[in-house]
Amino acid sequence: MDASRPTPAQPIVTLTMNPALDISTSTERVFSGHKLRCATSRVDPGGGGVNVARVVQRLGGRPLAVYTAGGPAGEAYRRLIEAERVPAVAVPIGGSTREDFTIDETATGEQFRFVLEGPELTENEWRACLDRVSESMPAGGYLVASGSLPPGVPEDFYARVARLARKLGARCVVDTSGPPLAEALAEGVFLIKPSRRELGLHFGTTLESAESQVQAALSLVAGGSAEHVALTLGGQGAVLASADGILRLAVPKVPVRSTVGAGDSFLAAFVLRLAQGRGLAQAFQAAVAAGSAAVMTPATDLCHRDDVERLEAALAARPLEA
Repeated sequence: MDASRPTPAQPIVTLTMNPALDISTSTERVFSGHKLRCATSRVDPGGGGVNVARVVQRLGGRPLAVYTAGGPAGEAYRRLIEAERVPAVAVPIGGSTREDFTIDETATGEQFRFVLEGPELTENEWRACLDRVSESMPAGGYLVASGSLPPGVPEDFYARVARLARKLGARCVVDTSGPPLAEALAEGVFLIKPSRRELGLHFGTTLESAESQVQAALSLVAGGSAEHVALTLGGQGAVLASADGILRLAVPKVPVRSTVGAGDSFLAAFVLRLAQGRGLAQAFQAAVAAGSAAVMTPATDLCHRDDVERLEAALAARPLEA
């Protein structure tokens, strides 16, 4: 074997059960009782797993995105995915793909996000998603199940995904919250990426102190619920818990334009670097770099590769805090 050739990345398949056509715009002020004149709108194909796949592709990876699509919004969504040339499998559904709205208030810098529920899926439809994953997931890769579950999908769906990943010889990564997260953790997964609020909800507390955050993350690792817990803390950085202990990393100082997609960018870079054979510390640095790069972009845009690689290099020069 030629040692000078880079090792091919392990495959990454993402699953998005409740994608959203993300519509974003801006207006001077948000208030009731009057028409709000808005600037030009932007439309992006959103939803956790699809965003992860889009970022993986932007960073040089070759993912496969499995997602549901239905109705006129679903057709528009499909065209946007095709325009970005993200390899994808669309699972047709009877309902219409949801739409989300992000409004930037220019006078204050505040951002308002309106997240709709999504269409109800039949049992045949959500089972078809599992079938498409089973057909598409090569052994030895990473299966990233991310985002909320729409009506009609059972709360143990991500636990079923975890069992399927284990059967297929893949590492299961889950990014969700509430009962679906609890069910997945009861099954056991490779990695979760909760925010402080999401992890606190799981334990029924607010996790205000750094010590409580670390202990909560470590308890999931010790109990076999997750091999790795990447806890994102917004402007306070991130914590990575694993059997080897704790790593902490502060976020670099960057101009903040929008926090939309920061968590998905974080997760995408983390999984991609692992798939490329990097160690946990390097993957963690890349994740923080990608999450920080995402907040530099407007509205529902995601991170850009040049920004990620620049921030990644800067973070690599810093010592990791254990």
